[in-house]
Amino acid sequence: MAQADTAQPSTAPKGSRIPGVGGWGRDGRGRSTWRRGWVLAALALALGLLLIFHSDIPNSVGNLGSLVETFLPWAGLAVPVLLVLGLLRRSATALVVLLVPVLVWFNLFGALLTDKGGGSYDFTVVQHNVNATNSDIPGTVATLEAAKPDVIALEELSVNQVGTFRKDLAAAYPYHVIEGTVGLWSKYPLSDSEPVDIKIGWVRALRTTVATPHGDVAVYVAHMPSVRVKFDGGFTANQRDNSAEALGEALAAEKLSKVVLLGDLNGTMNDRSLAPITAQMRSAQGSAGAGFGFSWPAAFPMARIDQIMTRGVTPTDAWTLPQTGSDHLPIAAHIEL
Repeated sequence: MAQADTAQPSTAPKGSRIPGVGGWGRDGRGRSTWRRGWVLAALALALGLLLIFHSDIPNSVGNLGSLVETFLPWAGLAVPVLLVLGLLRRSATALVVLLVPVLVWFNLFGALLTDKGGGSYDFTVVQHNVNATNSDIPGTVATLEAAKPDVIALEELSVNQVGTFRKDLAAAYPYHVIEGTVGLWSKYPLSDSEPVDIKIGWVRALRTTVATPHGDVAVYVAHMPSVRVKFDGGFTANQRDNSAEALGEALAAEKLSKVVLLGDLNGTMNDRSLAPITAQMRSAQGSAGAGFGFSWPAAFPMARIDQIMTRGVTPTDAWTLPQTGSDHLPIAAHIEL
């Protein structure tokens, strides 16, 4: 006699498995992959909206908008986190909505990931906040000179450092000007040098004319006031913002057609508060560099607050130099005059 079939019928809900993809069907509550993960989807959408409407975040409360814009590229780190959580939750809804911040982030910053350098050049510039407590001046000079620049702009020069920089740079850069705590060393003659008033009560910016073989170039060196993040006051950047307006006015009044701005602006190109400057100048890193070119803090760079910007000339390459005794990385650019 044949034995009776004792196998129990399956109690799993119909459609609980998709062949070849375990766990992407219905969960224990009977919800499909499209009906779960709504919280993750909402977080992904919120990230996308933050990237799209970052310029609408008000600065009236602790300069929150500028703070967000300073570190805006790092918002992309939330994408792989949400991706992993979406996969673990097996939520098709979350994964589809995650495309919103991915596409917006690449629209904002994708161009920075490609190498745009390599064109011809006839002028090389280096910019560095040397840090007033930097004790390795010879090593710093060696790093800066290794880029073979035609001009070197330095900020945060202390009284104790100036003499050493003058002596160590004199052989290769016979022309220099120092105004307050900023200076420029050049292979070519300088003229019409003067401080630029950026409304902070002491001199932290200058303007000079560099007589290059390809014509006169107006070079500005600036060190914007520092910003701070405080729990009781938010992003304290008002003094920096006022200085940006003053420097923007000076740049707008410049009579020479070829202009280069070198400086620690204590702000990124995304920061709306630097618009008086960024609206009329071109970022060397953005137009000719590769990657984000973060320059601060040197030990673990998170933002590019040091800038090389141009007007009337063409940046053809931009890069960061190795770490010195400063808390900023030096930056450099090739320029076609």
